[in-house]
Amino acid sequence: MGMKDQFQDKAEQLKEQARQAAGKAKNEASERASQGQRRERTEDETRRAQQEAQDRFDQDYDA
Repeated sequence: MGMKDQFQDKAEQLKEQARQAAGKAKNEASERASQGQRRERTEDETRRAQQEAQDRFDQDYDA
């Protein structure tokens, strides 16, 4: 195997590693985004429940 072939093989290996790393990074970013959406939804539900509880409490003392 000549030097040219070795460099081409190494270049192909590095390109494949870069492709795999990019795919992994994309998957991780997607997962973080979906976790953020779930956390945001949970916070919204918590705020809504707290507001409903406060509204019921206020109604009890308004009557």
